[in-house]
Amino acid sequence: MSLAQQNFCFCTYTSGKTYRTLTKLLVQDLKQYAPEIPFIIFTDKPSHFSDDNNVMAFEHHRQGISFHNERRYAIAKAISLYNSCMYIDADVRICAPVPPEIQSKWLPGLTARSCGSLLKLMQERLSKSNPPNPSVVKQMKLIEKIARKLDIDLTETNISFINEFLFVLTRDSGKEIEFLNLWEKLAYYTELNGWDNAPTIPMGFAAVQVGMPVIYDEMEGLDFFDDRIESVRIAQGQSAPDSKKEYFEAQRIIEKDNRTLTQKAVYKVKKNIDYSSRYLRLKVRTLISDFDFYKN
Repeated sequence: MSLAQQNFCFCTYTSGKTYRTLTKLLVQDLKQYAPEIPFIIFTDKPSHFSDDNNVMAFEHHRQGISFHNERRYAIAKAISLYNSCMYIDADVRICAPVPPEIQSKWLPGLTARSCGSLLKLMQERLSKSNPPNPSVVKQMKLIEKIARKLDIDLTETNISFINEFLFVLTRDSGKEIEFLNLWEKLAYYTELNGWDNAPTIPMGFAAVQVGMPVIYDEMEGLDFFDDRIESVRIAQGQSAPDSKKEYFEAQRIIEKDNRTLTQKAVYKVKKNIDYSSRYLRLKVRTLISDFDFYKN
């Protein structure tokens, strides 16, 4: 079956000039290597992608405290239109033609390029130092708190962590809608409790609570670039240092910070004010919507 005959799309969320510019590189990659497949983008500036005929761009402004859980809006739109959607982080690159058979292993539910046991991951992080890193201890306490709220026994239930840079959601008889709704609820809870740098915890709990499987798939044949993963591959001797050199360089140029010290200081102050404002608005909104769940 050719890519054009398959009922799936790519999607991402991107906001701000730097990430929109990085996303343009991904747009060009997909235009070259998977031109038949639509690319749904939720962004603060859809006009940035108006000239890209493989893109369906939708205006979206951040609803939570951080950016990381906003991807669920792009996924919700994508899964409403297609049977499956592949979420790709805005700063990831596709380096070769997407194999036509890529969808063959996507069963109903979540399919992840990188996933595993959340509890095992946290135990490994806790044991890395003595005493354990305070931030990891705080994360573990939050996980235990959510488990109690959802009446989940962590010792008997396998909560998955999903590396959010690349994964697939496939329709699952309506469970995908329940999953997205609970992800939102838990995303707000984790953000209000200081976990605002990744969607791993809310995604894992939402999946297990609605009975949605999380399946590992190496996605053989999908040649991608993620700077963090590629750096690990190089360090472990799994990839030649120069094999993805041009991708590192392109990302470095876009991400280079040319602001003056004054501009950086002003930005930091504005960021702190924005954080406080978003926190207060979200706290009020969530307490009104479900006081018992969000009160502590």
